[in-house]
Amino acid sequence: MNKLFLSSKINWIIHIIFWIVLFSILILLEQTNENMFFTLSNELINLSFYMIIVYFNLLYLIPVYLNQKKIFTYLLLLLMACFLLTPIKTMVLHLKLTDFPNYQYKLFEKQTGYFFVFVIISGFTTIGNIVVDWFAQITLRQQLENKNMQSELQFLKSQINPHFFFNTLNSLYSLTLKKSDLAPEIVIKLSDMMRYMLYECNEKKVNLSKEILYLQNYLDLEKLRQGNSIDIKFEIAGYTEDKFIAPLLLITFLENAFKHSVNTSPDIKRYVHINLNVDELNLHFSIANNKSLPAIHTENLTLVGGIGLENVNRRLQLIYPNRFELNVLNLQQEYMVNLNLKLKE
Repeated sequence: MNKLFLSSKINWIIHIIFWIVLFSILILLEQTNENMFFTLSNELINLSFYMIIVYFNLLYLIPVYLNQKKIFTYLLLLLMACFLLTPIKTMVLHLKLTDFPNYQYKLFEKQTGYFFVFVIISGFTTIGNIVVDWFAQITLRQQLENKNMQSELQFLKSQINPHFFFNTLNSLYSLTLKKSDLAPEIVIKLSDMMRYMLYECNEKKVNLSKEILYLQNYLDLEKLRQGNSIDIKFEIAGYTEDKFIAPLLLITFLENAFKHSVNTSPDIKRYVHINLNVDELNLHFSIANNKSLPAIHTENLTLVGGIGLENVNRRLQLIYPNRFELNVLNLQQEYMVNLNLKLKE
């Protein structure tokens, strides 16, 4: 509080308003039959002493003792300050009230009250310091967490792009060696995808329809590259125009599906089937593909498939905490992914 309360123009304005309000209350509580000048001058003296104890507490006692966990010393010095200021304030008022002996006599009766008022005002100062420091720590912690989260998200996103381009460029290289007529079309599709990744994925969220178009371009590339050797289906249900999603979140699942559906046997029918359903608040994304080699039946939620799926799982945790459910099934002949995502809070 000693730093936060005195570190900006806004905080100084708050101080001024506080003292004006306190001064007004003191005037209203003043019980005299004298003129307004008499009342104002008395309460200005009271206010001056209250300001002394408040700023002595804020600028010295709290930073030097309370913030250093020297609580007993802090309390002792605070009480001593209140104890010393009480008779000093009484003497000042006594001199000021020389022409008012009745008021002078009552001053000594009020010393105990003066002491407790000092204690109460300085106590409120201390409580305010603790509360403000607590909120400041929370704000600072949130800022650091957000900064770290954004840095981590940027790092994870940067890992997605090279991973995708590595696979696609390999395919393009194979087609150019064969002098395939499909190579120019793949270049155009790849160019569209690069444009999306470079210019439209810098935002935290993108329109879902654009993300779907990006996925469709990826699937078109796979169809051009692999022809009829694989059954690719992409079914979409629901209205997607007014929905938003974190960019490049679903592409990893497609890459993983095609990686697992490598055909090593003529008896295995290759397929990648994708379903995307959207309602007002939620998105359900599922993808299933064949597996080329039999594996032990598992029904756990462990992400398999390397760094790509680890990254997308981490991004989901950062961007959609407690708003997603990701199930990955590594079955004997099929690999399945189901993602339920709450798009809105």
